Amino acid sequence: MVIVDTGPVVALLDADDRHHRWAREQFSALTAPLISCEAVLSEASFLLQRAGADPGLPAILVARGMLRIEAVVRSPADALAVGGMMKRYRNVPMSFADACLVHLIERRRRASVLTLDSDFGIYRQKGRGVIPLLFPD
Repeated sequence: MVIVDTGPVVALLDADDRHHRWAREQFSALTAPLISCEAVLSEASFLLQRAGADPGLPAILVARGMLRIEAVVRSPADALAVGGMMKRYRNVPMSFADACLVHLIERRRRASVLTLDSDFGIYRQKGRGVIPLLFPD
C-alpha cells in the first residue's frame, strides 16, 4: 500500500516541476488507487495555484480513481494523535498534512510513503519504526 504526500501530486500535475518525470513514472508504475488525505489535496491545490496552475487538478486525481482520500481525524483520539505528533516534531517542524500521513501509516502494515519530503526520513511511526519511503534518487 502506498500513501501519497503533497510533493508527488504537485510534481505530477505541474509539467514545470523538476520532479515531474519521476512523479509521472511513479504514478504509472504503482497500482491505483493510492491513498492520501484531504490535507494533502489542500496543500497541493494551494501550491499549484501559487505556481499558476489549476488548483482543481488534485481533485481530478480522486475523480479518476488515481487517489483515494481517507479521513484521518475521525475521533477525538485521532485529533490528539495528530496534534501530539506535530508537537513532538515541532523542531522539524511537522505540517498538519505530514502528521495526517504518518497517522494513516500507523493504521496499516507495510505501507510506504511516496514523497519528495526528506522530513519523512526523520518521522517515526508507533514503536519508533522507520517509515518506508519511495523517494527520488
